Amino acid sequence: MSEIATGSAGEPVFRVATVADVPALVELVESAYRGEVSKAGWTTEADLLDGQRTDPASVTEAVEDPEGVVLLVERDGELVACCQLERRADRAYFGMFSVRPTLQGGGIGRVVLAEAERVAREEWGVALLEIKVVEQRAELIAWYERRGFRRTGVYSPFPYGDERFGIPRRPDLRFEQLTKELLGAP
Repeated sequence: MSEIATGSAGEPVFRVATVADVPALVELVESAYRGEVSKAGWTTEADLLDGQRTDPASVTEAVEDPEGVVLLVERDGELVACCQLERRADRAYFGMFSVRPTLQGGGIGRVVLAEAERVAREEWGVALLEIKVVEQRAELIAWYERRGFRRTGVYSPFPYGDERFGIPRRPDLRFEQLTKELLGAP
């Protein structure tokens, strides 16, 4: 990934995560989706799932993946957002997207998504970005649709019984795949 210029005070700065960042990444992802602290933002899954959202082993695997990158966003030296990109042949998977709950709704998410799209399009040369979202997260799906993603009607089951992904609070969870064409890709 190319170098991203550092911003002035208060501006978000992107950098590639290292293994040393794993504990902070796990804390950020957990805070954005699970538990009471997640309820300060709008991306919480606390009403759908208990337990963990991720763990150090999964985050380390993403950070060390030779076909991917985990982007960190810092503001004044504080980790405020992150995302994962993984190359999958002619497309890229976008995941682990997290913004500190108290900063959600302030535009950081749009900036992160735009940078992820730029990396996938310009640096990897892929023309399609894909993501999986819990189908019951209508407001999150709508957010992605406003940013050009389309619902595919392709579903995959939630991994019930595998507590690495959380403890479901209802029996009907599943993921829906959304995709976005990246205009200007080679």
